[in-house]
Amino acid sequence: MLFFSAFLILVRKRRKVKGKFICILSLGLVLAAGKIHAQKENSDSKKMEWFQDAKLGVFIHWGIYAVDGIPESWSFFNNYTNQENYMKQLNGFSAAQYKPDEWVKLIKDSGAKYAVITTKHHDGIALWNSKAEKATTIPKNSLAQKDVLTPFVSELKKQGLKTGLYFSLPDWIHPYYDINTKIKKRYQIKNDPQRWQNFVTYYQGQLNELSSQYSPDLIWFDGDWEHSSEEWKAEQTLKNLRKYNPNIIINSRLNNHGDYETPEQGIPVIKPHYEYWELCYTMNDAWGYQPFDTNYKTPNMMVRALADVINMGGNLLLDVGPKADGTIPEKQVEILKALGRWTSKHPDAIYGTRSGLPFENFKGKSAFSKDGKKLFLFLEEAKDFTKIYGLHSTPVSGRILGDRNGKVDFKKDNQGNLMINFSQVNFDQDVTVVELSFNEKIKFNENSKEENQSLSQILENPNVKLAAFEIAERLHAGNNIFNNSGLTEDGLDMKIQKTSKTNPEVMNWISKHAEALFETEKGLPDGHFSGNTVLSKDKQTLYIFVEGTPTGPIALKGIKNGIARIRIVGEGTLLTHQIFNKLYWSTTPGIIYIDVPKEKLDKNMTVVAVLLDKPIELHREKVGAIENNL
Repeated sequence: MLFFSAFLILVRKRRKVKGKFICILSLGLVLAAGKIHAQKENSDSKKMEWFQDAKLGVFIHWGIYAVDGIPESWSFFNNYTNQENYMKQLNGFSAAQYKPDEWVKLIKDSGAKYAVITTKHHDGIALWNSKAEKATTIPKNSLAQKDVLTPFVSELKKQGLKTGLYFSLPDWIHPYYDINTKIKKRYQIKNDPQRWQNFVTYYQGQLNELSSQYSPDLIWFDGDWEHSSEEWKAEQTLKNLRKYNPNIIINSRLNNHGDYETPEQGIPVIKPHYEYWELCYTMNDAWGYQPFDTNYKTPNMMVRALADVINMGGNLLLDVGPKADGTIPEKQVEILKALGRWTSKHPDAIYGTRSGLPFENFKGKSAFSKDGKKLFLFLEEAKDFTKIYGLHSTPVSGRILGDRNGKVDFKKDNQGNLMINFSQVNFDQDVTVVELSFNEKIKFNENSKEENQSLSQILENPNVKLAAFEIAERLHAGNNIFNNSGLTEDGLDMKIQKTSKTNPEVMNWISKHAEALFETEKGLPDGHFSGNTVLSKDKQTLYIFVEGTPTGPIALKGIKNGIARIRIVGEGTLLTHQIFNKLYWSTTPGIIYIDVPKEKLDKNMTVVAVLLDKPIELHREKVGAIENNL
């Protein structure tokens, strides 16, 4: 209205010189557009605030596929079983022991702030009593003969959690949908546009039912890859949803019309560019219940995955696959309870936080409070100290969350490098959280400078752990202080110049780990390992510097290579490893977890050598949705 009034004044006062009037009008339009854009950004920010603050949600894949314990929908699409056999599972879906109040309590106790449930997967079977034409539903067509969605959503709202509804755009069993399986298609849209319009009406009608009956906070679309935005009528769908809830949050799987990005299965190596994002992640390798999939990640891995996601400013949407009778597998309950132990101990470091320090400033995981006046460090190992580089601000206090006896001391040098020492700390079994408080919004320099100690100064350090740390930092940055120093590849007959102050224990550590120090080159960039690394000259051996006592296996992300052998440097012990979330048909690498026995850890710093099948290749691309589940 304000812009329109101003425009009328301009019209009345316009001069005969048309060019000048056009310039004035153009400026008004630009200013108005800028204002509208800013208002939209503020509106989006307010709408997304609860989502960005939540950090943890629980995904539930529940459907008839739990009866035989086979892949949801894809099993008949890919012809692992035919559609007729797949649909027979309706006769076994009982939900006889389904207790939605217990489900929601478990979810809430895990620390999750929202849940997303599959109202309808690609198999088209609705959990609620859908009135849409030719709909197949659990209440009408299954053994259960009851609506299983309504009581769950009611419990979510009763217990104060946000409601997310998963909805598949494809419906492979519906007669109006064009695609049936990967080898069968019912019709071509161009040959039968009315039939396709009937399907659009059908699916939009189901969304209207969900919107009016359940008032969801979030709609989680899936399967958009099968058709274009125009064919789905995505704009119209969004408009309809916003009639029910103007602040509805939509994920990115409506042909990029959504509010946030949804990487699937693979924890991103680097922080996604999208401001809002959510990693959907399974506990084992399956979304729905599959009794013979015992490849579960440990509770420790899951807590650390959550810390990793928080560090990058995202949310973790962790999947649960209930059985056909409505019970949740014990392994999954165990993981949710482990998350609950950690989240209840560290709420300040989780909810409402924003992405942490760049890797150049802190070689670990961290997060900032919303007001920017607190910094949380996530430690995955028990250790005596850590370092932050390039801080302009100075903390006023530090503490270990959940540990009243733990002491945090710190000292900052003139370059803004903060040395943080820990004592009397009862380190958490998964991830210890250090809180640093500041009187101002924390300022730091991303182009930080590490201390420039000479080799002789490092050799004279009375603290061997600190000397080893400084060596690792320098080598990781590509500054190999041992070049032309007299170091030998095997650590024997070294000619390194010593002084009367040289610490013999530092020399012993160097001799033991000489292989990882001799002519090695710059380490991995941010995101692949939460610490220091170096590479051999031929780029085929990765050396990992392991600080302190890790709480679990050390983790590597984004390594495309095959692994030939892993061992502890300086004493030869061979190590085992596991790879999780590697899909055999995808080029995205899984996470490599390496177990290092505690009795084999070096008291000052352990170095692990990973021999690769060829010079190292790194994956740093975007992790997207899974569009083909072979």
